[in-house]
Amino acid sequence: MFIGHFAPAFVAAAVSPRSPRLGTLFVAAQLVDWGFFTLAMFGAERMRIAPGASVMVPFDLYHMPYTHSLIGAGIWALAFFAIVAILQRNLFAGVMAGLVVLSHWALDWLVHVPDLTIDGQPPKLGLGLWNYPWIAVPLELGLTIAAFAFYLRRTRGPVGPPMVLLAVMLLFQAINWLAPVPASAGPLLYLQALIAFALMTALAVWVGENRWFQKRGGLALSVE
Repeated sequence: MFIGHFAPAFVAAAVSPRSPRLGTLFVAAQLVDWGFFTLAMFGAERMRIAPGASVMVPFDLYHMPYTHSLIGAGIWALAFFAIVAILQRNLFAGVMAGLVVLSHWALDWLVHVPDLTIDGQPPKLGLGLWNYPWIAVPLELGLTIAAFAFYLRRTRGPVGPPMVLLAVMLLFQAINWLAPVPASAGPLLYLQALIAFALMTALAVWVGENRWFQKRGGLALSVE
C-alpha cells in the first residue's frame, strides 16, 4: 500500500471543520513509514530486496518491530494524537490524527505478505493481496480516488491544487509499480521514499490551505 494510505487522510479532513488540515493528516497517514525509513537508515529496522517476496513488491520487510507492529503503530498514533491535540488545543483533531496514523497498519495488513506483527514477535501477519495484482491495484486506486472525491465534495475551493496533488500521487504510484527492481536496499532507496512523502505532503499543505469545509446547507466554513 502506497498512496492508498492517504485515503483516510482525505476522509478525516472532510469529516468536520474541527479536523486537522490535510497536510497534517498526510503526515499522519505515512507517519509509521517516515519512522521506518528513518530507522532503517540507522539499522534499527531492516529490509532487503528479495525478488519474488510477493508478486508486486520485491521487498522482504523482515525486521520492523517499532513501526509495523500493531502495538508500535499504536504508540506512534498516541504520540501524534497528543502532539496534534496539544498544539491545536483540539481533542477532536488529535483523535482524528491518531486514527489516521493507526489506519496505516490496517491497510498494510490487507496487502502485505505476512511481515506485520502484534508486538514485534511472531506470528507474522498479512492478508497478502500483493500476490493478487488484479485485486490490489483496483483496491489502492479505488480507495484513493473515492476518498479524494469525498474530500472535494465536502470542501470548497480552487480545483487546481487538489488536481495537481492527485496527479503527483498517481505519478508516484505508477513509478512504485513500474520502476525497475532496486539493486539493493540502502540509504538511497530510503531517502527516495522520504522525498516522495515530503513532496506529496507539501502539496497536501498547499491544498489544505486553499480548501474550506462545506457544511450542510451550503455554508462554507474555513478549516481551522
